[in-house]
This record gives sequence, structure tokens and C-alpha cells, in this order.
Amino acid sequence: MLENYFPVLLFIVVGVVIGVLPILLGRILAPHRPDPEKLSPYECGFEAFEDARMKFDVRYYLIAILFILFDLEVAFLIPWASILKELAATEAVRLFGFFEMFVFLGILILGYVYVWKKGALDWE
Repeated sequence: MLENYFPVLLFIVVGVVIGVLPILLGRILAPHRPDPEKLSPYECGFEAFEDARMKFDVRYYLIAILFILFDLEVAFLIPWASILKELAATEAVRLFGFFEMFVFLGILILGYVYVWKKGALDWE
């Protein structure tokens, strides 16, 4: 019964070895020459003068959310473009797919224009 689990055990052992071995080799073989700059918490050349937990402007989050939203919507274009030849095989499906994509692009452009007119993309 336990011999059935041997491949799972072997998989776990190989995974741990592959994960730990490069770390150990790097620790053993890599040169270790610490200096004050390398040991400093920030390697930017000067000491930190503000709290690391400072608040970001809300506009940063708004731009990030809008980027994700439009990026995901544009990602839906890739499958449509990859089946475009199959879509154009028959007349009825060709027109349906064409107009369906125009509706999708219209909604995407309408959302972009709305965001632009509301000033969500302006950083002043």
C-alpha cells in the first residue's frame, strides 16, 4: 500500500532538492564581502528620511485599477483575433462575429472616453 505513494514522495523530495540546492550552492560558493552600503536597509545611497508606510495618492490606485480594467478587456481581443479565420468561414457567423466585436470595441471605447472626460487619467 505504501509503495503506491513512493512517486509522490519522490516528487516532493526532488522538488525540495531543486528548491534548496541552488540556495545552498549560492551561500557556499558566492563571495561574501559585506560593506556598510550593502548592509544598509536601502541601497539608494542615502538614509531613508520618511516612513516606509507613507500613504500613496488615491489617483495612483485609480490609474492602476483603470489599467487593469482596460488591460483585461483588451486581452479578450486576442482569442477573437486567433479564431478570425474560422469565424469568417461562413457568411452568417462572419457578420455576427464582426458586429459582436464592434459592440465590444464600442463599449470599450465608450468606457475609455468616459474615464478621459471625467479626468481620471489626468495627473495634476
